Amino acid sequence: MGTKKKTSSDALNIIPLGGLGEIGMNMMAYEYAGKILVVDCGLTFPASDTPGVDLVIPDISYLVENREKLVGLVFTHGHEDHIGASPYIWPELQVPIYGTPMTLGLLEGKFREHRLLDKAEMFRVDFRQKIQLGPFLVQFMRVTHSIVDAAALAITTPLGTVIHTGDFKFDHTPVGGRATDLYSLAKHGERGVLALLSDSTNVTKPGSTTTEQVIAPHFDQLFNQQDGLIVVATFSSNIQRIQQVFDAALKVGRKVVVNGRSMMNTVQVARSLGYLKIADENLVDVKSFKKYQRSKLVLLSTGSQGEPNASLVRIANGDHRDIRITDGDRVIFSSKFIPGNERAIWTLINDLFKQGADVVHVKNLPEIHVSGHAPDEDLKLMMALTRPKFFIPIHGEMHHLYRHRDLARSMGVPSEKSLVMENGNVVRLDGRSVEVVDQVPTGRVFVDGSQVGDVGEVVLRDRRIISEDGMVMVMIITDESASKPLREPVIVTRGVVYEDESQELLLDARKAVEKAFEVGPKGMDFRGDEEVGLDALALRALRRFFKKRLGRRPLVLPIIVPM
Repeated sequence: MGTKKKTSSDALNIIPLGGLGEIGMNMMAYEYAGKILVVDCGLTFPASDTPGVDLVIPDISYLVENREKLVGLVFTHGHEDHIGASPYIWPELQVPIYGTPMTLGLLEGKFREHRLLDKAEMFRVDFRQKIQLGPFLVQFMRVTHSIVDAAALAITTPLGTVIHTGDFKFDHTPVGGRATDLYSLAKHGERGVLALLSDSTNVTKPGSTTTEQVIAPHFDQLFNQQDGLIVVATFSSNIQRIQQVFDAALKVGRKVVVNGRSMMNTVQVARSLGYLKIADENLVDVKSFKKYQRSKLVLLSTGSQGEPNASLVRIANGDHRDIRITDGDRVIFSSKFIPGNERAIWTLINDLFKQGADVVHVKNLPEIHVSGHAPDEDLKLMMALTRPKFFIPIHGEMHHLYRHRDLARSMGVPSEKSLVMENGNVVRLDGRSVEVVDQVPTGRVFVDGSQVGDVGEVVLRDRRIISEDGMVMVMIITDESASKPLREPVIVTRGVVYEDESQELLLDARKAVEKAFEVGPKGMDFRGDEEVGLDALALRALRRFFKKRLGRRPLVLPIIVPM
């Protein structure tokens, strides 16, 4: 640490740019002495109200405006909701990157895919190592989570130390033996922690963490005496779970087929770092699937959430080029039902049953999955170890954050020293008080194909209308001045009516347009001073017509063709 003397004007600004009031898109900025440290850069996935959108990432306008203040981008772990936005956002920031080995391995793959790897500075950080980034002294402390190499951060300035937990749980007997560093957390607690910012995802779940090792006996039982193909669907980042699949497969003499792009990438990185142990001869390429007896294989696959383009969905639909499900196969979903995905998951499960599979999931065998997030007793233990002066809940929807704040109060944190933040808040922490003092721009930026931020609310609104009520196109042939129609308008619909069976409806729609041309703007309730063209008349006429006849509001697209 430096020798700067703390003064009454010292203050740390904490600015969440994503991850509060929502699950995913985690990104936090710490600002002190004119410098900014950024922690995590995650994405979230689109919902039903964002049709056609591939990914959602944070609005980083504030960071771009203050780019000269940035000292580093630090990652807690390698999950998509913490690293996924980085290849889209980093080009605008051009800031050095710091992370643990597995996290950097996954980041390198993303940056390589986006042709950014040669441009970015990435620095590997070991656990308990301290790095000085401007006025911030950052120490990485190992925590257990559903991915290896997850870290909590001790961020120290002359004002004091902030503990940023990232995602964590306390598994004292984890697969691989990499347990949470209780010593370092307690050591900081003994020295004095200014503020704890702690994962709130599982605050509503009572009790303590169930160890990952409870799953192994269930895998052994499900794999034993199974004659058909065994399929295990899980999250590609859960290295401990993947290792247990490998171990269970080898016990019954089966080889493993790794299926799904993200699963193959993660397995490759984890094996190269020594986090996954399996010999090459026990792995089978997907294209060689048909060369082996089904009873000699375990298929390890992504797609446990029923994602539309996932390989497992194609298998369930019978559309996969190399893999089929047949009678006697067993599919194991070693994953949770993420809120919002339930319908897609049940559709996938039903499709697998139709193909003849026996399907095991957390609803009929809860022990087949354990969470990577701390339940309430683990959250209490984190507070007891660190003994913070101030407490701020992070990572979760608003009800998670408020419940976590109440939990902190029950642990002795005074009400005035705990605060629930929202995205965009500028929270000032000066050692005596914590309060929201300002607001910065924040929001959701949509990634659609190769376009970042080009899909706005108007585009999404049109997509929603088309998906719900369809589209009507009307082509109008006019004179050169586009003021007089020369022929009857031609009307084509998509997703509204089936034209071959609705000629009468379309004929009436055409007549409604022709009548609008006859009565003109005043007859269509336009203001007298408005300049109204044929396209506007047709637009209003068709909107009214379809609302009255069908009770629907399709997107109407008039096309003027001057002759």
